[in-house]
Amino acid sequence: MTNGKKEVAKDIIEAIDEEKKSVTLKVMEGDLMELYKTFKFIIHVDTNGDDNLVTWTLEYEKLSEDVPHPHKMMDILLKITKDIETHHLSNPN
Repeated sequence: MTNGKKEVAKDIIEAIDEEKKSVTLKVMEGDLMELYKTFKFIIHVDTNGDDNLVTWTLEYEKLSEDVPHPHKMMDILLKITKDIETHHLSNPN
């Protein structure tokens, strides 16, 4: 939800790299495609002992120069990551 408006995105898993601990999602339909010609999410996990560092990378091509960079999306992804962390910490098994 951005600016109080619900938005949707339909994506597919484009690639899974178990060795590098990464997943690439390609957006196929939805609100993002009204602004961007292409849009991908790449999720990568670095593990150091018991610590895991999650990195989200956004690859996108704007439909025009007037389209903003997806900064609001980063806020959403940070919230998702924190929610996942909370879930894992409350359910350590």
